[in-house]
Amino acid sequence: MSGPVIDDNQEKPLDPATERVRRKLVRFVAINLGLLFAAVIVVMGAVVYKSMKESAPPPVAASDVAVPTGEMIEATISVPAGARIVSQSLFGNRVSLELELPNAAREILVYDFGERRIIARLHVEPE
Repeated sequence: MSGPVIDDNQEKPLDPATERVRRKLVRFVAINLGLLFAAVIVVMGAVVYKSMKESAPPPVAASDVAVPTGEMIEATISVPAGARIVSQSLFGNRVSLELELPNAAREILVYDFGERRIIARLHVEPE
């Protein structure tokens, strides 16, 4: 006895409530894919813009002082008579000297090796 042939490949119509949920889901997926695609385009545009923009030349390191091979820099830093060097700090091609003057005042000198001159004289006074 042969029974009725059931075709599983044929889709059965959905009830109206399920059809509404399916349409909402399809619309949700389409909107989210559109937003995702727009975001990717914006990011790619920013990357292209950034790569096309001229980049500033890299800054020259402050420690690059032109010293010929086998030679050394010689210079004289004039400090007031009777002054005493309290501390010093070297940064790049500059040295900072903190001086204690004979009248107990303090002063900071900044000397530039590249220019071979004192570029700043700072008087330190209490408030």
